[in-house]
Order: sequence, then C-alpha cells, then structure tokens
Amino acid sequence: MPNMKNAKKAVKTSLKRKVNNNNTYKSSMKNAIKNTEKAILSKDKNKASEELKVVIKKLDKAASAGIVKPNYVARNKSRLTTKVNTME
Repeated sequence: MPNMKNAKKAVKTSLKRKVNNNNTYKSSMKNAIKNTEKAILSKDKNKASEELKVVIKKLDKAASAGIVKPNYVARNKSRLTTKVNTME
C-alpha cells in the first residue's frame, strides 16, 4: 500500500486507465466481430474477407493485452474463417 499522497493518486489513476484500456479493446473487438457477421449474412464475400482481417487483428491484440483468453481467440477466429471460406 502506498504511503505518500502522490503514490496513492497514481494507484487510482492507473486503475482508471486500466479499466478504460480494457473496455476499449473489448468493445472494438466485439464491434469487429459483429461487422464480420453482418457481412457474412449479406453474402458479400469481399467485404467479409476484409472484415475478417480486421477481426483477427483485434482478437490477437486483445489476447496479447490479456483482455481475453487465447482459447476464446482461437475459437472465434476459426468459426469466422470457416464461415467466410464456405461462402459462395
């Protein structure tokens, strides 16, 4: 536990920053997944492929930051890639 006043404040601000960063990673990741699903439903293979690249990047970024577990990332990448590849 910090003893000095500025150290106490630093702990508070670092916790706030951590929460903001986690929310940013998670929301951008989920939005990218939703955009890919929409492109798949609209049967636009080119757009779905582009969105898939964005999703993979966002998922890997979130995993490296420790926001989500690696198995979650692998599962989502696999499912979305399979959906995009089976499109006609």
